[in-house]
Amino acid sequence: MIALALSVARSMHRILVTGATGNVGRRVLARLLSENVTVRALVRTATAELPPRVEVAAGDLADPAGLEDPLRDVDAVFLVWPFLTADGADQVVKAIAHRARRLVYLSSAGVADDARRQGDPINQMHADLERLIAETGVAATVLRADTIASNARGWIGQVRAGDVVRGPDIAGTAVVHEDDIAEVAARVLTDDRHAGGTHVLTGPQVLSRADQVRLLGEALERPLRFQPVPAEEARRQMLADGRPPALVEALLAATARPRSELTTDTVERITGAPARGFAQWAREHAGEFR
Repeated sequence: MIALALSVARSMHRILVTGATGNVGRRVLARLLSENVTVRALVRTATAELPPRVEVAAGDLADPAGLEDPLRDVDAVFLVWPFLTADGADQVVKAIAHRARRLVYLSSAGVADDARRQGDPINQMHADLERLIAETGVAATVLRADTIASNARGWIGQVRAGDVVRGPDIAGTAVVHEDDIAEVAARVLTDDRHAGGTHVLTGPQVLSRADQVRLLGEALERPLRFQPVPAEEARRQMLADGRPPALVEALLAATARPRSELTTDTVERITGAPARGFAQWAREHAGEFR
C-alpha cells in the first residue's frame, strides 16, 4: 500500500498546503517532501521560513480572489480553515474545486453527522465546511481529528511559572499527535483510493486535561497538576491575555462537550504504525516547557 501511494505521489504535479506554518501544516509539508512530492505552501507573507524545496505562494484564505496564482497548476490541496465561522468559505472551496482534482480537509472528530446543529461554534464551523466541500463535487477526503496534542503548548507559560496549570475543564478525548495527523494527510493526499472518504483520527487512549498535565509533569520529572477554574474566571483571563472575544466564547462553549470514549485504529490502518500517545508527545516537547 505504501509503495503504491508513493508511486501515485510521484506522478502528481503539485500539492498546495494551507496552514503551512502551523503545527499540522508544517509537518504535512515535511512528510510530502520526504516522498519527493512537489509542494507549494500558502502563506500570508512570502518571507515565511520554510524548507528550501518548498514553493512559496503568498495568499490569504480571507481573500478568495487572491488564490488564483497559488492554485495554478495544483493537483491537490490540504485545507486547514483558520476562522471561527464558515463565512467566505464557499468562495474558497469553489476556487479549489475549480483548479484542483483532490481536496483533503482537516476537520474535527466532534462533528456529529446526525445533528441538525452542532453543539458548539467550532464543530459547527467544521460541519459547514464539510457540507460546502461536498456540494462542489470535488474528490475530497475529510480527516476528523480529535483534540490535537500541540494544543498543550498553551500551557507553556504556566508550567514555566509554577506547578499548577489552571483553565476551563474540557471532557476527556483521545488526544492525537499532530505527527500522526500529518502522516495520514500525506498518505491520503497521494493515494486516490481515499477520495470520498471520512477518516476519524484519535490517539490510543482517552485523556482528561488532568491526565495530560500529569503526563507532561512526568516528562519534565516534576509534579504538575491541573486546576479547573469557573467559566467566568477563565473568560476574564483569556480576554486579559489578548485573545479575541469570539475565540474566547468558542473555547468556553467547548467545555459543554460530553466525554468521548471514542478511539480508532485509523492511524495504524493508513500509516502502518500505531498512533502515538500523549506521553510520547510530552517527552518530545518537554524542552519547550522548561
